[in-house]
Amino acid sequence: MTEKETLQERDFCCEYHHEHPMLIEDVHQALAAEEEMLRAGELFKVLGDGTRIRILFVLLASEMCVCDLSETLNMTVSAVSHQLRILRQAHLVRYRKVGKTVFYALADEHVKTLLSQGIDHVREGV
Repeated sequence: MTEKETLQERDFCCEYHHEHPMLIEDVHQALAAEEEMLRAGELFKVLGDGTRIRILFVLLASEMCVCDLSETLNMTVSAVSHQLRILRQAHLVRYRKVGKTVFYALADEHVKTLLSQGIDHVREGV
């Protein structure tokens, strides 16, 4: 490791090891339960797939049936259906039937907020 790399590493570490017990206790109190954090991690894995993100952003704009999603995204109906199943299991989309047509939409405002804030973050270049 070069001296420059060593200096940069030190810039991001404490000069000596010391703890702040009250801060640590406050953080422990504020943390979500372990199971909740693991479930959130699984949610982000689902959101980490580019195809599923594309589907979600289309549904952010409008409720659509599988055929319309397929056409909009230039994907097969089978591929879209497969991804929608994963999104349904993750509670990110909901569906409703009108006759023989199934329309998909984002599950709730939380999903809309996640997508909107995610794209805002990317657009800000942060």
